[in-house]
Amino acid sequence: MAVGARRPTGPASFSLKGRTANRGDLIFKGVSLLFTLMMVALAGALLVVVIWGSRSAIAHVGFFRFIVSTTWNAVTNQFGAAPVIVGTLVSSLIAIILAVPVAIGIAIFIADIAPPRLRSTVAFFVDILAAVPSVVFGLWALLVMVPWIAKTVGPFGKHYFGWTHLFSGPSYGVSMLAAGIILAVMIVPIISAIAREVIARVPLAQREGMLALGATRWEMIWNVVLPDARSGIIGAVILGLARAIGETMAVTMVIGNRHEIAASLLAPNSTMASLIANEFNEANSSIYISVLIEVGLILMVLSLIVNIFARLLVWRVARGPTGGVNAL
Repeated sequence: MAVGARRPTGPASFSLKGRTANRGDLIFKGVSLLFTLMMVALAGALLVVVIWGSRSAIAHVGFFRFIVSTTWNAVTNQFGAAPVIVGTLVSSLIAIILAVPVAIGIAIFIADIAPPRLRSTVAFFVDILAAVPSVVFGLWALLVMVPWIAKTVGPFGKHYFGWTHLFSGPSYGVSMLAAGIILAVMIVPIISAIAREVIARVPLAQREGMLALGATRWEMIWNVVLPDARSGIIGAVILGLARAIGETMAVTMVIGNRHEIAASLLAPNSTMASLIANEFNEANSSIYISVLIEVGLILMVLSLIVNIFARLLVWRVARGPTGGVNAL
């Protein structure tokens, strides 16, 4: 532009700096801000209500003593949440160990290996599984998976791995193992769907460049696709973990709902969500109700810790080197 020439104005100018916002922009900004503040207020109100509802239990039992205690006797007002906290963590860990390899394998198959026609069909059925209600998974687990664990998995585990004490004791079917397996089945579609979308967005040039260097398809996936998509895959895994931690109905139907810490995966157990679902309607005193609300508070805190850890992990991984030449 020549010195002294006038800068173009009007609709042809795309400069946003100093631009006067019209009424539509102001309305859109205000509505968007309102919706955002509503969600923040809702989260804050939920936390306040849970803390307020559990104040009697915190005063009666204490917060940290409640976490480490194992006694649960509503008649004598003795309550401890250690067994359900351990049950929640162990069942979620089993679900993640079983689900992650399967989910990532499905995602890689759909995104990089399957033919186009088969790709859309498999992706459709995986997405359908993600929409199945949890009570349907629970019914399937109760009618099919629980007898299978009692008659097949339990005896097999006791015969070959009984020395580890993880498969000791009688095999009832309803157990910590059943809860972990049904949680794995439920979170596989979620992890797979998100990981598939992340993997599909890895640039085609990186794939073709690795193949042009003489790499096999597996080497291309391992050295380029997975490193480039790792932050998104980790996010998908953490999202599946959050779903496993908070799942209620399916776990309640198959875990056995026994308030104790057991070394065996074949023994019945309980989680925080299943405890609340089972006993809230039976709570006949204010302190009993407050204790159950305190369990919900611990569940919220645990979910918050998982989300904070997930954000830090994704941020750390995203800063690291990606695939391509750096991976060779």
